[in-house]
Amino acid sequence: MTAPRRAAGPVALALVLALLAALGGCGGTPRRPAPATYVVSPGDTLYSISWRHGLDYRDVARWNGIGGDYRIDVGQVLTLAPGGRAPAAAATSRPRAAQPAAPLPAPLPVTPAPHWSWPADGAVAGTVAKPSGGVGLQIDGALGSPVRAAAAGRVVYTGSGLRAYGELVIIKHDDTWLTAYGYNRELLVHEGDTVRAGQPIAAMGVGPGQQPMLYFEIRMNGRPVDPRAQLPPRG
Repeated sequence: MTAPRRAAGPVALALVLALLAALGGCGGTPRRPAPATYVVSPGDTLYSISWRHGLDYRDVARWNGIGGDYRIDVGQVLTLAPGGRAPAAAATSRPRAAQPAAPLPAPLPVTPAPHWSWPADGAVAGTVAKPSGGVGLQIDGALGSPVRAAAAGRVVYTGSGLRAYGELVIIKHDDTWLTAYGYNRELLVHEGDTVRAGQPIAAMGVGPGQQPMLYFEIRMNGRPVDPRAQLPPRG
């Protein structure tokens, strides 16, 4: 008769679990770090690139020596981190002496928020998170209904080059504040246009689930803020 198999002791069990964890890690896909550089593609603007990566356009301009016209060229390689270069690869030889930490950049100034108005009629269906790190409102409505500028400003991006936004409009209100309007069916403005508060800038399209809606986002110095805390109460 075969002797009964002994239960593994604590040490043996720990070794088995460690081995399984190591094997599982080998088969998984490593998580990609945030990109250090970006190659400018047709249709890109400094504003859209900064929006896509959750950065302030002034920071990106400063890191890349871009002038006040914020002009970029197709094929240009932009750094998306302070220091003006991609992080160095891991050293394979003797480690170097630690370098002094670079001074932190001065915080960007914050101007008072504009007097916002609601960009569309309809009920707020909820808060939506985007792959870029943006957080905005989903506002239900009727297909083709007007989408309006939430404050006066200048259109700095129009197009569909940002994933998960559909046809998108980005408006610069001043050096601090930007707004974005996504899921549009038709755009009524072009890059460089000056718009007034409440001016129709697009016609509402469809979002997830093929339901008519607007995606609306406010960013302060490149970082999203809760639009509900900025917009006026509805009567």
